[in-house]
Amino acid sequence: MKSLFILSLLLSLTFISCNKSPSINNQKNSNKTTNEPSINNLIKYQSENLIITQLSKHVYEHVSYLNTNDFGRVSCNGMFVINENKSVLFDTPIDNKSSTELINYITKELKSEIIALIPTHFHNDCVGGIAEFEKHNIPTYASEQTIKLLKENNPNFNNPIKSFTTNFTLDIGNKKVYAAYFGEGHTKDNIIGYFPNDNAVFGGCLIKKVGASKGNLEDANIKEWSKTVEKVKLKYPNAKIVIPGHGKWGDTELFDYTIKLFK
Repeated sequence: MKSLFILSLLLSLTFISCNKSPSINNQKNSNKTTNEPSINNLIKYQSENLIITQLSKHVYEHVSYLNTNDFGRVSCNGMFVINENKSVLFDTPIDNKSSTELINYITKELKSEIIALIPTHFHNDCVGGIAEFEKHNIPTYASEQTIKLLKENNPNFNNPIKSFTTNFTLDIGNKKVYAAYFGEGHTKDNIIGYFPNDNAVFGGCLIKKVGASKGNLEDANIKEWSKTVEKVKLKYPNAKIVIPGHGKWGDTELFDYTIKLFK
């Protein structure tokens, strides 16, 4: 009888063990996954010219490609934010062809009106497709510094652009998108974009991916670069999404890497 009782008890414990609810550790892991900003992080569109990836509820990254003599085929990042069927973009794809693809995807597939384009500096990887945006009557907003440098470096540049000084705020439905200047680095005019609801920073070419080289320093201020990024980090110490101008996005680790790289 004693043996039968022990056997019965062991069988009962095994049944309970196999059917118990998830452990506290498993619940913690589940919550962590739910709270990750990259709730999708899936490629939504891909062609030879353009890749669009959703990183969070409202934030998307667009990637186009530039062929260079010095660095080979380089991926060039931009960001766009969507809310209430409105969209704001930071940087154009590299050319008109990839810009057309991006505009079509946002307007036709996502059913969203593009209410603004904001270039983060004057280089071609930020404005290469600006003519296509103008063709679609999409307004461009840029800092006074960027407009000045665009005209100095492109004598034929006459695209209509609305200017701001150092900071710019734009309503996107019931939320806001920000553009801000923190100082010189990759260029004199480099700004960043910020969408607080998803804690996302578009650093553009001011911010480097982890492991990157210093890259194109033609118009750079190397002495100020780290100081400028330190200001960005101080302003957004808890950013969950940080998108550099080239290469893989991450979090505030990209701030730290860029600061160290230029010190």
